[in-house]
Amino acid sequence: MNDLVRQHTALGESDLEWLHLLVSEWQLLSDLSFADLVLWVPTRDGTRYVSVAQMRPNTGPTSYQDDMVGHLVPRGRRPLLDAALDEGRIVREGDPEWREEVPVRVESIPVRREGRVLGVIARNTNLLTVRTPSRLELSYLQSASDLAQMIAAGSFPFPGQQVDMDASPRVGDGLIRLDADGIVQYASPNALSAYHRLGLASDLVGQHLGQATDHLAPARGPVDEAMVKLASGYAPRETEVEGNGGVIQLRTIPLKPKGIRIGSLVLLRDVTELRRRERELITKDATIREIHHRVKNNLQTVAALLRLQARRMDSVRGREALNEAVRRVGSIAIVHETLSQNLDERVEFDEIADRVLAMVAEISPGKILCRRTGRFGILDAEVATPLSMVLTEILQNALEHAFEPGEEGRVDVSAVRSGDSPAKERRRTGTSGTSDTRLMITVQDDGRGLPEGFDPQRAGNLGLQIVRTLVEGELGGTFDMVPAPVRGTRVLLDIPVEPQK
Repeated sequence: MNDLVRQHTALGESDLEWLHLLVSEWQLLSDLSFADLVLWVPTRDGTRYVSVAQMRPNTGPTSYQDDMVGHLVPRGRRPLLDAALDEGRIVREGDPEWREEVPVRVESIPVRREGRVLGVIARNTNLLTVRTPSRLELSYLQSASDLAQMIAAGSFPFPGQQVDMDASPRVGDGLIRLDADGIVQYASPNALSAYHRLGLASDLVGQHLGQATDHLAPARGPVDEAMVKLASGYAPRETEVEGNGGVIQLRTIPLKPKGIRIGSLVLLRDVTELRRRERELITKDATIREIHHRVKNNLQTVAALLRLQARRMDSVRGREALNEAVRRVGSIAIVHETLSQNLDERVEFDEIADRVLAMVAEISPGKILCRRTGRFGILDAEVATPLSMVLTEILQNALEHAFEPGEEGRVDVSAVRSGDSPAKERRRTGTSGTSDTRLMITVQDDGRGLPEGFDPQRAGNLGLQIVRTLVEGELGGTFDMVPAPVRGTRVLLDIPVEPQK
């Protein structure tokens, strides 16, 4: 819609925001009207209309099989659009149109903002299934008529009341029509069932909705407004009420077709099971995070015990071996600490890599500068845990064997993800983006280099054995050590990872 409005019309950014606000709400009008809606805006030169948005009803058959967005029609071809735009009124005159042997009633609703008509909504009703309307349908149509008049008057949608249509109640979820005093005139079967879930034992019609709601689900703790007033529909609000083990989501819409409030429309949905599942997930998430936190604490305890044991050992080699074990345990603890702070089993590995660099740098025999470039990105826990150990072993090996005590040097860690193309680019190229994403890691030092005849695939060093096992076995990647181009050693890792979302 942004592109169409800016390309073809003279509307400003504030007018465009109003149209966005309208489009975020007009599923309500479409469902109440049992009709398709198409938003037409006059072009910059005033000779044509461009359709910038379209909505189909969830409550009835569509009258448009094709997508109308982007269509241009000359002024004069659709007289109802011209009349609504020029006269600023709802136009219903004219006989039904026939589209592919389907009779369609067409109406035009001007879209007004601050006294100006920005465009026209064409409301198209499929008449093929028309029958004697039920009370529910009559209530829908009356409410749709009131909303259409409010759109034509510029009083709907409500400024500052952006609605998430995916989360808000819809017409079919439950509808209640109130009069100006908040008395229920009509309640749909779904709405009545929702209130029965709260504990209502009688019919809703004739009752004051605010008082009934407050009696069934009294507010817990301080609220912005009294429940009686909120549920009576005096102002546009969205809230949840809970009582008798049930949870209902309410949305109130004051109806002011001629500037005076004549009543309210209340949309509601029973979200009891949804909230129950959400609470279960929250409990599970909290449990998982607590488990990671306790594992981290236990690993830190193990590391502390190993450190104490190392201090009591007379053997230099034994003390060094225990200190290496302390760092290995610490690298795993860092991952669990990060997981204990997240809601899912994915971590930002750059933070972990920086902490591993800092931890390993503490054993540096000289003035060694450790630096990271590039981004590891977000990784699954089953990748992050072994990768943290691999990175610890490689860095530890470089700092212990590449430099003499007191020598100055540097170790650079770089990470590059390949195949993490944006979703739009993957659609354009036809790639799935799930099997070609790889993480290339390079650890390079400017130390003494590899010894003569060194084979990284057969070296018996425990650290390198751990690296080979984790990279090739658990991570399904490749590992190699080669001489650096100028001086030192370069370690190359190529690991398959999930694409970033």
